[in-house]
Amino acid sequence: MGGRGTSQGRRIARITGLILHLARGALTIAFVFPFLGTDRRKAEVRLWSKRLLRIIDVRLHVHGQPPQTPHDRPAMLVANHVSWLDIVVIDAVVPARFVAKSEIRGWPLIGWMSAQAGTLFIERARRRDTARIARQTSDALLAGDVCAVFPEGTTTDGSKVLSFHSSLLQPALLADADLFPVALRFERTDKSLCTEAAFDGDKTLWQAVRAVVSQTTIHAHVWFLDPVPVAGLNRRALALSTRDVIARRLTP
Repeated sequence: MGGRGTSQGRRIARITGLILHLARGALTIAFVFPFLGTDRRKAEVRLWSKRLLRIIDVRLHVHGQPPQTPHDRPAMLVANHVSWLDIVVIDAVVPARFVAKSEIRGWPLIGWMSAQAGTLFIERARRRDTARIARQTSDALLAGDVCAVFPEGTTTDGSKVLSFHSSLLQPALLADADLFPVALRFERTDKSLCTEAAFDGDKTLWQAVRAVVSQTTIHAHVWFLDPVPVAGLNRRALALSTRDVIARRLTP
């Protein structure tokens, strides 16, 4: 298949570059972020994300109009979930605060960096935690942060879009936010679906990273679709509407 077969030396170089880049990011968060304002922090996140994509040769293709920052209204992103790259791809365009499963907080270094970057962690096994995250996310939206959720609740190989969990869209209603559907697709150089980019099934994070760095080039397409109005809709209707818009973009 197109886009496969990078050399072992190239894979080692990419992994080494990735580890060094993570270390630089951790040092920046620890020693530079405390002295930066919000806008400078967001600029650093965007630049760091773009550099990470270059290190592992992921080419970013942006379609549509992302929400502008600062935004005159609260803005929430709703995306399909494929890869550990999803967050990096979105942050390279619009730095956002993500809602993520609590297990990520326990990942070495990455969990700490995510927490320091403002990630909101949800304990999915506790039903009451959904209400807490909804309040925290709506507060962040009203404070001017762009927030992002993956309402499928899990990852796929990118060939389909699962049903959306409507509870993750509740913050948009609480904050009366503009809801931006975001469609993500990873392709090989021959434009076929790059399932190697997916962090699905029983893959460990290490296996998912190795699969990505083994590709010669990955093309990451991110579509910022027209915002879905929240007025007059409940969260179930919003879940159906945004899921349908994303699915139509990815599987027309």
